[in-house]
Amino acid sequence: MAVKDDSFETMASCPQDAAKSPAARPGPSLKSRAIAYLSRREHSRRELQRKLAPYAEDSNALEQLLDELERENWLSNERFAHSLVNRRAQREGAGRIVQTLRQHGVSDEQIAEINTSLKETEPDRALEVWQKKFSHAPANAKEYARQYRFMASRGFSTDCIRRILGDIPYGE
Repeated sequence: MAVKDDSFETMASCPQDAAKSPAARPGPSLKSRAIAYLSRREHSRRELQRKLAPYAEDSNALEQLLDELERENWLSNERFAHSLVNRRAQREGAGRIVQTLRQHGVSDEQIAEINTSLKETEPDRALEVWQKKFSHAPANAKEYARQYRFMASRGFSTDCIRRILGDIPYGE
C-alpha cells in the first residue's frame, strides 16, 4: 500500500513561502524599483544595494544592475556625497557627516576632500547652530555641559565648541 506524500504540495502552496521568494513577489522590476528610489533622492551604491536586496533573485543580477545604473549615470556615490553634505552641513559638524559618508560606502578620497572643505566652514556653522539653539553663554557648569553635549552630538569638533562656549564657568 502506497502512502501519498502531500508535503511538497502543501509547502509550495503555502502563502508564507511564496512571500519569501523574490521571484514570486508581484510588482515592479528591480530596475524600476531602483529608478524609483533614485528619482526621490540620491542614494549611495551600498544603500541602494541594501534596499534592493530583498527583491533581487540573486546577488549577481543586483550587481549587474548597479553597474548598469552607474554607467547610465543614474547612480553616483560622488553625487550622493555632495547631496548629503548639502542637506546636513548647516546643522551638523564635519565629524558626524564624515561618519555617515563612511557608513554609506563613500570612498576615502572623496571623504578626505569633503572633510577638508567642511573643516574650513565648521566654526561658522557651529556658531550658527549654537545661536539658534541657545543664544546665551552658559551661566554655570551644568549649563556648560548641556550646551557642550548638544554641540558634540551634532558632530562639531571640541575646538569649535570650546571657542564658542569659552571657559567653564565655576559659579552655581
